[in-house]
Amino acid sequence: MITQFYSIRTVEEALACVEVGADHLGLVPPQGLPGEISLKTMREIVVAVGGRARCIALSIHTNIGELRQMVEAVQPDILHLCPLAHEITPTILRELRKSLPSNLPIMQAVSVVGPESVAEAVAYAAVADYLILDTQAPSIPGVGASGATHDWKISRAIVDQVSVPVILAGGLSPENVAESIRIVQPWGVDSFTHTNLRTVDGRVEKDISRVRAFVDAARTASSK
Repeated sequence: MITQFYSIRTVEEALACVEVGADHLGLVPPQGLPGEISLKTMREIVVAVGGRARCIALSIHTNIGELRQMVEAVQPDILHLCPLAHEITPTILRELRKSLPSNLPIMQAVSVVGPESVAEAVAYAAVADYLILDTQAPSIPGVGASGATHDWKISRAIVDQVSVPVILAGGLSPENVAESIRIVQPWGVDSFTHTNLRTVDGRVEKDISRVRAFVDAARTASSK
């Protein structure tokens, strides 16, 4: 079971997450999102991790120039695209791929809102290398970072109908990740909000003890 954590903000935080078993580290560039860091810091994290975990660069944009700039500067292992659904259709995603490095896997976010999300996910799965099933937050300009769960039965229907790896996100915590795995049977699970600490100046940082608890719970659940 792959475990993925957003949003990593420093080299020290990245290495601490790797030490407790994180498989994917999510990095957020300056786009008005929680936990964002500079492209320079993103690259420093990728270099420091050195392949011990896969580094994911997220974008809510679809402008090819901005995407190429980020990819060239950061050199991530995976590109995570999470614009709102109407901003990136499977057709647009197919065209974007032609302008990005051919060996760069793309993880496409799907906002799970109802049964109609199954058909949307199936369409994206024909183009993307991974799907991440998340919960939309009205105040966030992209899919994710809501801290809220969605209907896991719909996510399970998506897992059953696509052939690409699926990561489940949206409100997952050390307390509920085992149940989410039991119901959805995803390839991986993702956590942001519920493995965070709030600093005195209002920023977020990873709570490494909860990251460890999340990893342990996910691995135990997936081994049953």
